[in-house]
Amino acid sequence: MNAASLIARDASAMAEAVRRGEVSASALAEASLARIEATDGRVNAFTAVLRERALRRAAQVDASLASATAERTRELPLLGVPFAVKNLFDIAGIATLAGSKIEREAAPANADALLVRRLERAGAVLVGALNMDEYAYGFTTENSHEGPTRNPHDLSCIAGGSSGGSGAAVAAGQVALTLGSDTNGSIRVPASLCGVFGLKPTFGRLPRSGSYPFVSSLDHLGPFARSARDLALAYDAMQGPEDPAGRRDPGCTQRAVEPVAPLLVRGTQGLRIGVLGGYFRANAGAEANAAVDRVADALAAHASVELPLVEAGRAAAFLITNAEGAALHLDDLRRRAHDFEPLSRDRFLAGALLPAAWIARAQRVRRVYAEAVARVFGRFDVLLAPATPSAATPVGAERFEINGQSLPVRPNMGLLTQPISCIGLPVCSVPVWGAHARLPIGVQLIAAPWREDLALRVAAALEDAGVARAPVATL
Repeated sequence: MNAASLIARDASAMAEAVRRGEVSASALAEASLARIEATDGRVNAFTAVLRERALRRAAQVDASLASATAERTRELPLLGVPFAVKNLFDIAGIATLAGSKIEREAAPANADALLVRRLERAGAVLVGALNMDEYAYGFTTENSHEGPTRNPHDLSCIAGGSSGGSGAAVAAGQVALTLGSDTNGSIRVPASLCGVFGLKPTFGRLPRSGSYPFVSSLDHLGPFARSARDLALAYDAMQGPEDPAGRRDPGCTQRAVEPVAPLLVRGTQGLRIGVLGGYFRANAGAEANAAVDRVADALAAHASVELPLVEAGRAAAFLITNAEGAALHLDDLRRRAHDFEPLSRDRFLAGALLPAAWIARAQRVRRVYAEAVARVFGRFDVLLAPATPSAATPVGAERFEINGQSLPVRPNMGLLTQPISCIGLPVCSVPVWGAHARLPIGVQLIAAPWREDLALRVAAALEDAGVARAPVATL
């Protein structure tokens, strides 16, 4: 099998080809590196390409397939699959940039982030680090230090953020799998705009050890992929608590592994699926609402439901994000404010001035909001909502119009995701085509805490029905 054509398929197909001996892990790595070299001058997804490391790791996978441990190696779910990570994940030997200028001066990481190690233990091959908004504070990945990441389906448009490089690299066919972070929507926004699948797990589900923080009480880590099954395989490979003796992420639950990939075949039978109206309908454009309607029709989901206190929940998330993010960077803001991106700097400075009473109240609102939403999940298993108010906007655009209202792009691409991550719910974003003339829009599949399996079952059913799909961009 030709590795160059296989690299445009999903991770499951790649791993199966390596497993059957139809292609080597080394050939896949070479094909991925060649695709990056051919396309990234236009997309700008990567900030570091780890050619030597990738080829060395791929050779180790091939050697294992030829050794006494071959049978055990063949069982690895991501065998030989090239992947890349947002540049806030530690990668041994290079500085963890977090999209910034300041962190370029940091010492190289002395070890890989835990989730990077877990994916490699599952057989995957790391090929590089990916562009992002500075310190994960943005929804466009128009990074002034590294340049903007562009949407592979329309290079004049944004890829979304803050994990824009992660979404774009999958959409461009550079890798089949990436990792990103999601504090207020930073996985779901680029997944929506770039037309790929993205999973934000329940808060505390995946350990954040070895990743640069933004807002510790809101940060989640998760995968991007070309299929729901790939999301499930990656998620399963990354699950599991940290070693209690050496925990570095106090927000990570010590919860046992609960595999979801074997459950995808169950489909949607028996699931109670609702469509979020009210705030989510009013703050989405016609194309975003049309994408939700198409998904709802495919699932025969006709029950409309409104989340209580959703606007208060978003306001609480804004304040908590602003204050916690500012506290993390306070020393650098005092000493070298000129080295921040202007937009990030100004918001961090504003956060440093917020009254403590406001933050305390925001946390109380967050708790009440979470309890109110939990009651909704007594009646529904999965809720549908647009992932972004619109399809991708042009690079450099300051504002966009939603239902006659002109809004700033940078904060408001997360208008529909922020109220969900505020209370840590698991969400799968699925890409829907046809609502917009030429670009995708994502739909959020939202489940109750720890029920990633339900969101992924619905995603897989939509993919099987042809409603959700993630084609590689023609560029």
